[in-house]
Amino acid sequence: MEEIVKNGMLVFAVNGKRFEVASVDPSTTLLQFLRNQTCFKSPKLGCGEGGCGACVVLLSKYDPQLKRVEDFSVSSCLTLLCSLHGCAITTSDGLGNTKNRFHSIHERFAGFHASQCGYCTPGMCVSFFSALINADKEKSKLTASEAEKSMVGNLCRCTGYRPVADACKTFAADVDIEDLGFNSFWKNEDSRDIKLSKLPPYDPSKNLTTFPQFLKSESAACLDSSKYPWDTPVSVDELRSLLCSDFFENEASIKLVVGNTGTGYYKETERYDRYIDLRYIHDLSILKLDHIGLEVGATVTISKLISFLKEENKTNSSLYGKLVSQKLALHMEKIASPFVRNSASVGGNLVMAQRNGFPSDIATLFFGLGATICIMTSQGHEKLTFEEFLARPLLDARSVLLNFLIPFKKEGSSTSSKFLFETYRASPRPLGNALAYVNAAFLADVSPHGNEVLINDIQLAFGAYGTKHARRAKKVEEYLTGKILNVNVLLEALNLVKQAIVPEDGTSHADYRSSMVVSFLFEFLFRLTNVGLRVSGGLLNRISNKDGYISEGKPETLLSSAKQVVESSKEYYPVGEPMKKFGASMQASGEAVYVDDIPSPPNCLYGAFIYSTRPLAGVKGIHFGSNSLPDGVTAIITFKDIPSRGANIGSKTIFGAEPLFADDVARYAGDRIAFVVAESQKSADVAASMAIVEYDAENIDSPILTVEEAVQKSSFFQVPPFLYPKEVGDFSKEMAEADHKILSAEVRLGSQYYFYMETQTALAVPDEDNCMVVYASSQCPEYAGSVIASCLGVPEHNIRVVTRRVGGGFGGKAVRAMPVSTACALAALKLQRPVRIYVNRKTDMIMAGGRHPMKITYTVGFKSNGKITALHLDILVNAGITEDVSPVIPSNFIAALKKYDWGALSFDIKVCKTNLSSKSAMRGPGEVQGSFVAEAIMEHVASVLSLEVDSIRNENIHTFESLTLFYKHSAGDIGDYTLPSIIDKLAISSSFIQRREMIEQYNQKNIWKKRGISRVPLVYESTQRPTPGKVSILSDGSVVVEVGGIEIGQGLWTKVKQMTAYGLSLIESSWSEELVEKVRVIQADTLSLVQGGFTAGSTTSESSCEAVRLCCKILVERLTPLKMKLQEQNGSVDWTTLICQAQFQAVNLAANSYYVPESSSMQYLNYGAAVSEVEIDILTGETKILQSDVIYDCGQSLNPAVDMGQIEGAFVQGIGYFMLEEYLTNADGLVVSDSTWTYKIPTIDTIPKNFNVQVLNSGHHKKRVLSSKASGEPPLLLASSVHCATRAAVKAARKQLKLWGKLDGSDTRFYLDVPATLPVVKTQCGLDYVEKYLETLLEQEI
Repeated sequence: MEEIVKNGMLVFAVNGKRFEVASVDPSTTLLQFLRNQTCFKSPKLGCGEGGCGACVVLLSKYDPQLKRVEDFSVSSCLTLLCSLHGCAITTSDGLGNTKNRFHSIHERFAGFHASQCGYCTPGMCVSFFSALINADKEKSKLTASEAEKSMVGNLCRCTGYRPVADACKTFAADVDIEDLGFNSFWKNEDSRDIKLSKLPPYDPSKNLTTFPQFLKSESAACLDSSKYPWDTPVSVDELRSLLCSDFFENEASIKLVVGNTGTGYYKETERYDRYIDLRYIHDLSILKLDHIGLEVGATVTISKLISFLKEENKTNSSLYGKLVSQKLALHMEKIASPFVRNSASVGGNLVMAQRNGFPSDIATLFFGLGATICIMTSQGHEKLTFEEFLARPLLDARSVLLNFLIPFKKEGSSTSSKFLFETYRASPRPLGNALAYVNAAFLADVSPHGNEVLINDIQLAFGAYGTKHARRAKKVEEYLTGKILNVNVLLEALNLVKQAIVPEDGTSHADYRSSMVVSFLFEFLFRLTNVGLRVSGGLLNRISNKDGYISEGKPETLLSSAKQVVESSKEYYPVGEPMKKFGASMQASGEAVYVDDIPSPPNCLYGAFIYSTRPLAGVKGIHFGSNSLPDGVTAIITFKDIPSRGANIGSKTIFGAEPLFADDVARYAGDRIAFVVAESQKSADVAASMAIVEYDAENIDSPILTVEEAVQKSSFFQVPPFLYPKEVGDFSKEMAEADHKILSAEVRLGSQYYFYMETQTALAVPDEDNCMVVYASSQCPEYAGSVIASCLGVPEHNIRVVTRRVGGGFGGKAVRAMPVSTACALAALKLQRPVRIYVNRKTDMIMAGGRHPMKITYTVGFKSNGKITALHLDILVNAGITEDVSPVIPSNFIAALKKYDWGALSFDIKVCKTNLSSKSAMRGPGEVQGSFVAEAIMEHVASVLSLEVDSIRNENIHTFESLTLFYKHSAGDIGDYTLPSIIDKLAISSSFIQRREMIEQYNQKNIWKKRGISRVPLVYESTQRPTPGKVSILSDGSVVVEVGGIEIGQGLWTKVKQMTAYGLSLIESSWSEELVEKVRVIQADTLSLVQGGFTAGSTTSESSCEAVRLCCKILVERLTPLKMKLQEQNGSVDWTTLICQAQFQAVNLAANSYYVPESSSMQYLNYGAAVSEVEIDILTGETKILQSDVIYDCGQSLNPAVDMGQIEGAFVQGIGYFMLEEYLTNADGLVVSDSTWTYKIPTIDTIPKNFNVQVLNSGHHKKRVLSSKASGEPPLLLASSVHCATRAAVKAARKQLKLWGKLDGSDTRFYLDVPATLPVVKTQCGLDYVEKYLETLLEQEI
C-alpha cells in the first residue's frame, strides 16, 4: 500500500482548473465554495438537504492501488470542501458551454424540450452524465432503464419529466428511437437512420478528462492537520490515539466524517473544533463476501455496497449468499438517490439509526439477517448483536462503528430445507428519495411437509413504523417456529404481529403503518399456506431449482413509449413553429443567470428571516442566548428600522397591503418578526435559526386557525361585488324537479406548496441620490418596486427592479416575493451596503403560503338518468391573515365548477381571515378546487344511482346554449366550443370504452391489484390583461425586445421572439427565418418599461406577443416606404441594408405599445379532456398511473413545443396536488411539511408510465392573438382524472369486500381524500382487508 503523506495543502480541481485553499472553515460545503469563490454557478442551491439534485456535480477520485479514476455524482450542498483534497469536480458548465461548445447532453435536453425554468437542468445533466460515463468505462452500454433511474433523485417542477427521460434515453443502447418523444431534431416521417444522424453526436472515446493529470500526485497526500482542523487517520490505532489525545480529552467538540450526508436530515448549527475523516482507514473500507458471510466496513458507501453485491451475485456459488446479495441490492437501490448513496456510508446510516432514531432501511435489513457489529469505544472494542447495538446507550462522538458482519446460513442441513429472504418497504415514492412508512426484512427456513410447508425457523424485523429503532417480532417468531403453515396459523400470526409491532403515540398514519406490518407478513407467508400454494402454482417448486431463489427478470423501464401529437401551422411563420426554448442549452449548461448567480458586489451583506412560531402572540424581544450578536451578524432589522417617511408594508394588491414585519404582535406562525443581516448567507441562516423570540400571551385573543372558527367569530374578508360570481337559474324551482337529492355533503381540500426550484431571492444595491437597484426573482417586478418605494418612503422612480428570469414561479413569485425584496432594500438603505438573500427551503416553505384550503358543502338534485337539476354550495375559503389575491378565488372557483350544466346554480362563498400565512395565487387558483368539486359531485351522483360516472358526466356536458347561459360572452361563438368533439376524439385515441371493459375483467380476476379508469373534461376561463411591449432595432439590424411578461419557464421569451420575427417579416416574408436569429428578448426593468403588471393567469405570453406585434406593425409602417424606395433604386434590398439606410435617414427604429384587450373578448374559454388509468396495490395503497391521455385545445398554438411542455408539466403538478403532496401543519398552524424529506412532489417514478398528449389545433379564433389560447394553468385541472381513476380502483376493492360480505358501509359511497396518498387509498380499501380475506377463506372451508 502506498504510504500516505500528511503535509498536504488543500488542493483540488474544478473543471480542470487547479484550486489551492490555504485556510477554510471545515464546515464549508463544496456548493458554498463554488458559488461564492468561483465563476462556476451551474450547481444551484435548491434545498440544502441532498433532496432535489439541483446542486449535483461529478466527483472524480484517483485510486493509486487500482490505478484508475472513479467518477460519481454527489450533492455539493452536503459535500465538505476539506473532503475533496486530491479530487476533481466537474459541473455542468464544465461538460460544455457557450464558449467551448455545448455537450451533446445539453443539446439533447434542449432539443427534446426538457428544460423550462432551467433551474434544475444543470444538476440533471450531471446526474445523467455520471451514469453515462460509468457505463462507458465498464464497456457496457447504458440501458434505457439505467438512463431513467439516473434521474430518480432529481426534482423538477416544470417539465413533468417525460421529455427529460426521453432526452436521456437517446444515449441508451436498447432504446427504440421510434419510441422517443417529440423533439426539434427530426420529423415523424424521417427514417430511423436519418433520425439517428440528426441527434447531436456523442462519442465515448472523446469524453472530456474528468481528472486532470496534475492531481495524481496529490491523491497520495492527506491534509496537514496542523494547518486545517481536519484529521485524516489511516489506521484504527491512529484513530484511537487521536480520540484519546489530550486535545480531545479536554471537552473539544469533534465530528466524525465520511460523506456528511446526515446533515441533510439533521441540520447542524453547532461549530466543531475538529473534524476526523474516516475514509482513509483501510480496515473501515473493507468489503468481503465468503462462506462465513458478508463483511462490510463502516465507511463503505451505499452505492459501493450495492455494486459489490450485484457483482458477487453473479459469481457467488452459495445459494444463500446469492439470495441475500440480490435482495439487499434491490432494496438498497430504493434508499435515498444515486447522488446521495454515492457518498453516504453504510456505517453513518446505522449510527444515525442508533443515535438519533433515524428510520433506516439498512438497520432493518441487517437486523433481519442477524448481523453483528463491531464498535470502538474509549473502553476498547465491542462486538454486539444488532439488537444489542440498537439497545445500548447512544454512541458518543468518540465511539466509532468499525464494521459489521452478516452471517450466512449453512446450507445442506436438510436437503429439502430452503431459505426464503424478502424485504419490503412502503413509501411515497417507489424508487426512493423518500423515507418509508414501514420497512421490513424477513428470513425463513422452510421445508415441505407433505403438501404443506413447515417453518423450521423465522426472523421478522420491522422498522420505520413509529418507534425509535427497528424491532424483531419475537413472539410471532416463536409462535410460527415449528408450525405447519395454514390459514388459521397465518391469521393468528397476523393478530400477534399487530400486538407486537405498535407505533408510538403521535406517529403519523399510525393505523396505516400497523396495517402495513400485517400486509408485509401476509405477503411473505401466504404463498406458503395450503391456499397460497394452490394459487401460486406451488412456490416451493419455484424455489427448489438450482439457483435457490426467485429471479426478478429483466428490469422494466419506468416509462413506456408515449405519443405527443402536435399540429403546427405555417400561416404566421415562424409563429406556430415548435421551436426549442430560447436559451435552453444555456440553461442546461448552467450559464443562464438567475438572481443568486449575480456576483455579490463589494461589501455585500446577507439576510435571513426570523419568523414567529406562534399563531398569535405579543413579541417582547429577540435574543441569541447571550447579550451579544452571533459571529458574523451585522444587524437585526425590525419594523422599528423603517424610515419615518416610509410604511410597514411588505406586499400589496388591489385588495390591500400586508406588513413587512410584525410590530408588537405576531399574527400567525411564520410571520416575519425580524431580518438578520450578516457577512455571509450561512452566518445569517445560522443566526436566524438560533434566535429566541420572547412572546407575551397576555391580553391576546385565541387565534383563528380553521374556517369553522372564522365563521364563529365572523372573521371574513369582503369580496367586491364586481368580483362575486353570478348565480344561474332558480335553485328552489329546479330542486323541486329532482327525483333524487344529496343533502349537505362535504368536501375538504388542503393547501399545496409552490415548490419552485429556486426559492425566494433578491439583491438590493444602494445607488446615488437615495436610489436603489433591486434584482428580484419576481413575477411582478413593477408591484415589487412600488412596495419598496412605499416602505422606504421614496418616489417610485428611485427604485429600479430588474428581473431577467425566474427559476419557477407558479404564482409564488408574485405577491409572496415582494416582502423578500423589500426586506433586502430596507436593510440596504439602513446599512448603506448591498444586501442579498437566498431564502433557505425550510423558511420558504413556512412563509410562502400556497394554495387556498377550502371546506365545501353541497346539496344537489338530479333526475334518475343522472341529469342534474340544481346545485347549491356553501364554500369557506381559508385565506390566511391578509387579503393577498383571495377575493378573486370565489369567481375562479365557480368559473371552473361551471364546466357542467347544473341546471340551477346557487352558492354562498365566504373568504375567511385566519391566523395562518396568507394564501396566494397558485397555478389554477380556485379553479383547481372548483373543477375537482364538480367531479366529486359527479362521482357522488353516480354512486347514488349505481350508474357509470362517465354516463353522468356525459349527461351534464354543456350544449352551446347552456354554455352561453353559464359563461355569457366568454363562451364565444359556437365554432369555438370544441369540448364535445375533444371528448369523442379522446374516447377513440385512448380506447376508453374497450379499456374500461378490460379493467372490469381484470378486477374480477385479481384480488390484490385493482384498476380504475376515468375520463374528465375541462372548461377553463382565461382573462387577458393589458401588457406593454417595446421593440428596438439596432444599427446592425439586430433587434432587442422588452415586454411586461417575465420568463418563468413558460417559454414567454421564445414566443415573443417568434412573434417579433413574424411581425417584422410582414415587410418581407422571406426574411422571417433570418429575423428569428436577430431577436433578443431582454430582462424586465421597471424604469425602462412601465405598467408591466403581473405575469400570471396563463395569458401573459399571448398578451406580450400581441404587444410586440403592435410594435412591429408601427415599425413596418415606418420602414415600408424606405424599403419600396430602395427596391426601386436597387432592384432588391436585404434587412441589414434597409436598417442601415433607416438609421442614416433618421427613421425612428424603436416602438412602444400597450396592448389593452377589448372588454368583450378579454375573457375566453379553454377546453380539454383527459383519460387516466391507474392500478392500486391493495396491500400497500400504492397507486401506479399506468396511462394518461390528454387532448388540449391550444387554438392555433404560438409554439406547440412550448405548449406541449406546459400541458405535461401542469398535469404532473396536478398529480402532485391530487395524489402526493401533504401540506401539514402543527396545532399552531406552523408548517411542518417543511423540507424535501417531508413534502413529496412528483418524481420520474410517479408520473404516468404511458403519457400521451395531443396539442389540438382548432383553427381560427378571430378574437384571440393569432387564434392562440392559454396552456400554462388549465391542464393542471385534468390531473383530477388520476384521482377519479384511483377512486374507481378503490371502489373495485370495496366491491370485493362486499362480495365476501365483509364491507362496513357502501361500496360506492365514500370520499377519497386529496391528496390520495398511500395511507388514504389503503384506508378506503380497508386497513383490515387481509384479515377479512383470510376470514373469508376459513368460512369457505367450513
